[in-house]
Amino acid sequence: NELKMTIPALSVNEGSCRAIIADFCAKLDPNIEELADIKCAVSEAVTNCIVHAYAGRGGAIYITVGLYENRKICIQIRDRGCGIPDVRAARQPLFTTDAAGERSGMGFTVMESFTDGVRVRSKVGAGTTVVLFKQLSDRAPI
Repeated sequence: NELKMTIPALSVNEGSCRAIIADFCAKLDPNIEELADIKCAVSEAVTNCIVHAYAGRGGAIYITVGLYENRKICIQIRDRGCGIPDVRAARQPLFTTDAAGERSGMGFTVMESFTDGVRVRSKVGAGTTVVLFKQLSDRAPI
């Protein structure tokens, strides 16, 4: 089962993305903690697109969510923004390019904390794709 959506990269849309994706993932009957984890990771990934990829100049965020029979969720969040010059450095805790010091540099660390895996591909001037993986726990039959 798959959901695809494209949204404008505006901060007012972050909450809607989080809610839509959580609702779609609810079909696999995650527990409350797993659902909260998904929402936090998605929120961080979408916010990073809005803040960093387009830096206030607007653009689109492309999201694909796949649900699999083994209770695995794969969420791809892609932009066509500025790209990340050094993905390895950007994934380090506290790394930030924010000269004003308003950002903590914990985006990828947060995503990694709430998922079972994060894959990042980026090309300067072409955009970034972040893929989040979440394996839901086994559920006892009711």
